[in-house]
Amino acid sequence: MVKFRELNLFFLVVWLGRAVTETPNAEIPPPERIAVIGAGIGGAAAAHFLRQYFGRDVQIDVYESGTVGGRLAKATISGQDHEIGAATIHPLSLHIKEFVQLLGLKERKHPNNLLAVYDGEQFVFEESEWFIINFFKLIWRYGFDFLRVKMWLENYQHKFMRIYQYQAQGYSFTTMEKLLQVLGGDNFVQMTKHSIDEALQEVGISQRFIDEMVGSIIRLTYGEGVNVNAFVGMTSLSETESDLWTVEEGNQLICSGLLYSAKVNLIKGKVTSVDAKERPRRNGEVVTVYEVNYLVGPHTDYGAYDIVIVAAPIQSSDPEIHFRAFSQPIDVPRGRYQQKFVTLVEGRLNASFFSYHGAGPFRPTTIGTTVHSGNFILGASVSAPVTRGTPPARVWKVLSPEPLGEEGLRHLFPSYAAVRQAQWLAHPRYSPDDRVPPFVLHDQLYHLNAIEWAASTLEMMAIAAKNGALLAHHRWFRQLDKIDQDTLQEVKVEL
Repeated sequence: MVKFRELNLFFLVVWLGRAVTETPNAEIPPPERIAVIGAGIGGAAAAHFLRQYFGRDVQIDVYESGTVGGRLAKATISGQDHEIGAATIHPLSLHIKEFVQLLGLKERKHPNNLLAVYDGEQFVFEESEWFIINFFKLIWRYGFDFLRVKMWLENYQHKFMRIYQYQAQGYSFTTMEKLLQVLGGDNFVQMTKHSIDEALQEVGISQRFIDEMVGSIIRLTYGEGVNVNAFVGMTSLSETESDLWTVEEGNQLICSGLLYSAKVNLIKGKVTSVDAKERPRRNGEVVTVYEVNYLVGPHTDYGAYDIVIVAAPIQSSDPEIHFRAFSQPIDVPRGRYQQKFVTLVEGRLNASFFSYHGAGPFRPTTIGTTVHSGNFILGASVSAPVTRGTPPARVWKVLSPEPLGEEGLRHLFPSYAAVRQAQWLAHPRYSPDDRVPPFVLHDQLYHLNAIEWAASTLEMMAIAAKNGALLAHHRWFRQLDKIDQDTLQEVKVEL
């Protein structure tokens, strides 16, 4: 049923996705220049949708100080490339699927992993290659909690999938709260305000299952515990499903491909501020123009734009982009991003470190850790290269809150041939007390990464990109009936 629903929604997204906007108001001239700040998945997808909705004549400038792809990146170890950023894509990520088909990229199925959960003293659960054995193992330790969680997860996934129908019909939302309210009512909104621990306890899930299974999965995906909000917990648990995939040759190809197909002007500069400037038109109307100031090496420059979409973090604890000369303060999230270190190691894992003394070979390919195991590592998994060919020696991807260092490597690997390490500010540090900021910062100034304060995934950023492009279009041409509405039109699609 899930795959059939996915197929229907995917065709709906593709079929209607190119004609979701109404005819623009002829009395309102179209924008001349649009800026997108950031060339990660959010910025690249925004450029794609902006070109789709505003047409070929508008100039779209994309600013990026680093590498195109942002937190999508790969590293080479022992002659083969491995993902070190966002590594897997969910089978229900319909926007990402559409991008991949549009760009002629190839999907590569992610290998199924054998999970083992370590509590600091021993493996409390170890997955088998046989489904029936896993079924009885789960019942023996957790009762039917795993089935209850699966049903809970599918219920909320089904509600959230309605976003594709709304976006296919051109609807957009000014805040994440309004978006969630339309999709699932007050219960859905509360998912960003309650912890996953509280949410699962309310439906009768045992603390043992929450701490051991749910907690270890969240540490693997988000580097935190079960105090994260329930919406983050839902997206994290979704990463345990089968049929996960990745893009052959690297997920970052989606970003470079979308920028190329959208025919943008890529500016390799670091944006330092966005200033609001009032300028008169020939008809006497005074309009706001946004001045984007940026650095290229030691030199400063700027560009003036009708619309600006920020597709980069702008948390106020350490702002890199300042907003100046606005009549009202710009509403930005207050918080920090989670630091995460990703270390690729070609070597033999020290099974005895995990108190594993089995008679046979060490079979787990993913190791989750509970909050009681300490903070040395968050988890580890066998990494598959993004290119096809002869598999290299086994490469482990270790996630940790701090650099492993020589001592940490010696603990985990009695011998290793190569090591590569990357550091990320991967996503916000989540708490149910967080306030999810709005998508609209000013009249024609939008912030896509606001969605990250609800949950951060590739598909969430793609959804935010389409929502931001639709918002910009509707607000520019004053099509307000397409904003924050809760009624879908009846659409019939014959397949």
